[in-house]
Amino acid sequence: MANLLDFVLHIDRHLVDFVTRYGTWVYGILFAIVFAETGLVVTPFLPGDSLLFAVGALSATGVLNPWLSAALLMGAAIAGDGVNYAVGRRIGSRLLSKGDEPGFTHRFINPDHITRAHEFFEQYGGKAVVLARFVPIVRTFLPFVAGAAAMRPSMFLFYNITGGVAWVTLCMGAGFIFGNVPLVKNNFSLVTLGIVFVSLLPMVFELVKHRRGK
Repeated sequence: MANLLDFVLHIDRHLVDFVTRYGTWVYGILFAIVFAETGLVVTPFLPGDSLLFAVGALSATGVLNPWLSAALLMGAAIAGDGVNYAVGRRIGSRLLSKGDEPGFTHRFINPDHITRAHEFFEQYGGKAVVLARFVPIVRTFLPFVAGAAAMRPSMFLFYNITGGVAWVTLCMGAGFIFGNVPLVKNNFSLVTLGIVFVSLLPMVFELVKHRRGK
C-alpha cells in the first residue's frame, strides 16, 4: 500500500524511471494500468486521472510520444470498459446476488461501490458511462453495472467510445498544457491530490443530494 501511494503521489518521477528502464515498453505498461483500472472491478485503486495528467506532462517535454500515448490510452480505456461491460452482462446479476445470500463477488468487491455505481447509472442512464469516466471508483464499477443491467450493446459502445476519448483527451491535454508550469511541476504531489479531490467532488455532491432527498 505504501509503494502504491508513493507511485501515485510521485507518478511523474516513476514514469521517467520507467522510460529509462524499459524504453518503448513503457507504453505497454501504461496500456496495462489504464486497462486494468477501467476493466477489472478488483483494481479500482490504480491511478487514472493523475496518470493521464502525468503522461500529458511528460509528452510535452518529449519524454513520451503524445500521439502514440493518446491513441494507446484511448484504446486501453475503451477496451477496459468493454471487457468490464461484457463480464457484467454475462455474469453480473448472478454473481452479485444469489437469493438472500451475498454473491460470490462480495468476497472481493465492496458492495457499496456497486450500489453507488448503480445509483449513478440509474440517475444518468447512458450518459453515466461518459460521466463516470471522470469519477474514481465509479469509473471502474459502472461498466460492470451497465452490463448487469442489460444496457444495449450499441448504446454502450457509443458512450464508451465517447467517454474514453473525452477522458484521455481532457486529462492528457491538461497535463500537456499545465504539467510543466514550475508551480505545478515543483508541487506535483499536491497537484495529484488535488486532481483526486476534484474528481471525487461529483460523487460527494450526489451522495449529499441523495441523503438530503431521503
